Amino acid sequence: MRSSGRGWGCGCLGCGGGTLLVLALLGGLAWFLVIQPARAFLANWQTPTTQTQGGPAQSGQAQGGGTVTPPAPTGNVNAALTKADVQKFVRVRRDVRQAMGSSFTGVQQVWTDIQNGQNPNLFQMMTVLREVGGSVGAARQAQEAALNRENMSAERYAAVRASVNRALGVPSIDFSQAAQSLQNGQLPDLNRDVQTGTAQERALVQPFQRELTDTVALGLLGL
Repeated sequence: MRSSGRGWGCGCLGCGGGTLLVLALLGGLAWFLVIQPARAFLANWQTPTTQTQGGPAQSGQAQGGGTVTPPAPTGNVNAALTKADVQKFVRVRRDVRQAMGSSFTGVQQVWTDIQNGQNPNLFQMMTVLREVGGSVGAARQAQEAALNRENMSAERYAAVRASVNRALGVPSIDFSQAAQSLQNGQLPDLNRDVQTGTAQERALVQPFQRELTDTVALGLLGL
């Protein structure tokens, strides 16, 4: 019996058609397993907010039923860390952790793996993004309301978070930025480089070290 000489994927579509079919399947998997979860996560993470009038809110909901935005940045948002900064950061993190609910467990497990020396991979990242689902939207609203209450801009909060991470000796990996890269067709940077905190940063963080370590995984979501 004479061999047809055709390999796998060279059926009725021909070898070229088989290759195109495989590429189409891979493209579909990439869409459903990578791009779509990243877009859904970002849609929830970038929850639109409206500025309300009156005093600052005390929870994720503003007075009058709307949401709130944190104050605009003033001064040098990258100024040296202060005791007041750390105290505000701790209070904001408490609200965010509560808003995440049970979704925080999966995020914390990935963070444990990172702390054990494992580099996070794309599969782990997408699993986390799918698990947090709409919870990240509630967490973002809680964060913005807490920042408004603490009179702390989002830019200053990000700078304080970086200082806290340095003081704790943990890497600043941000899955929200990685998801944005994926949406833009770029491979995300998931390096776990660790920067050393200053003596002042470590001293300021030390009184809250245990609590901040327990919630540090929230930084994976840009929170």
